[in-house]
Amino acid sequence: MAGKADQMKGKAKEAVGDLTGNKNLKSEGKADRRAGEAKEKVGHAKDKVEEVMEKVGHKVEEVIDKSKDSLHRK
Repeated sequence: MAGKADQMKGKAKEAVGDLTGNKNLKSEGKADRRAGEAKEKVGHAKDKVEEVMEKVGHKVEEVIDKSKDSLHRK
């Protein structure tokens, strides 16, 4: 969510900088927008890693359960 907010803030600064001819403000806006894009990508990557880790955890639990079952049958 913070990534989107930074992107919107950056776009606004870029627009105001463009309208007023303020190159520094426009540059600052571009930097804010890019930082927001990066935050958003990191957030997506983090979500994916958490999803994979959860799946791995479930698979490990399945393997442990199957191992216990096979030991109890003997």
